[in-house]
Amino acid sequence: MENNRKELIKVRHLGKTYKNGKLEVEALKDINITVYEGEFVAIMGTSGSGKSTLMNILGCLDRATVGSYELEGIETTKRTDDELSFIRNQKIGFVFQSFNLIPRTTALANVELPMIYGKVGTEERHERAAELLKMVGLGERVHHMPNELSGGQKQRVAIARALANNPPIIFADEPTGNLDSASSVEIMEIFTRLNRELGNTVIVVTHEPDIAEFTDRVLVFKDGRVVDEHLTAKGIENGASLPYGEVNE
Repeated sequence: MENNRKELIKVRHLGKTYKNGKLEVEALKDINITVYEGEFVAIMGTSGSGKSTLMNILGCLDRATVGSYELEGIETTKRTDDELSFIRNQKIGFVFQSFNLIPRTTALANVELPMIYGKVGTEERHERAAELLKMVGLGERVHHMPNELSGGQKQRVAIARALANNPPIIFADEPTGNLDSASSVEIMEIFTRLNRELGNTVIVVTHEPDIAEFTDRVLVFKDGRVVDEHLTAKGIENGASLPYGEVNE
């Protein structure tokens, strides 16, 4: 990785422990990760490996028990809940396996929602939401309700919504888990375009090796630890490199 690339995510000695009475479960153990601006990264692992726990912490939806997490130079562990909410709204776009669309609201209104929280004006909101839906191939579906859309179309709406406030980072948690093979490829091609053409840093959580192959770099989790890091064939083709072997330092 080139030295002049900007560090977006810097995690050092991060751990997460869940407590239930006297029982303690160590979900993450001494995680050290750097993600640079413009990277396309997959986080892989079986169920219970810690990958979704890490995603929640990186997305400022949860807090680590120990360690440090800097997002664009901001030490998130020292921020209030309101400050973390603002960071999420401005810097992070989320795409989830279950789409998380509001059922009785049009595709356009679903995409507008983050902009309402971001206090964007009505006219600008409408225009940007329509543009984003057109960009993901749903220009003719802006007034459709979620129940009028296929699974792949719902996920396209979710991607457009994730882009609403133009965040530098997109987190996608099992984004193809509820889709058929053809729709999964289409969704991953959209993420590839966002990364290659628009420059978004994209981090995808998945347990599917064929989905991870769309990315440049793969981090493999097992029992709460990073046990492997490697480049994909596309990553090698695109000239990607591993960031100094920092994962297991």
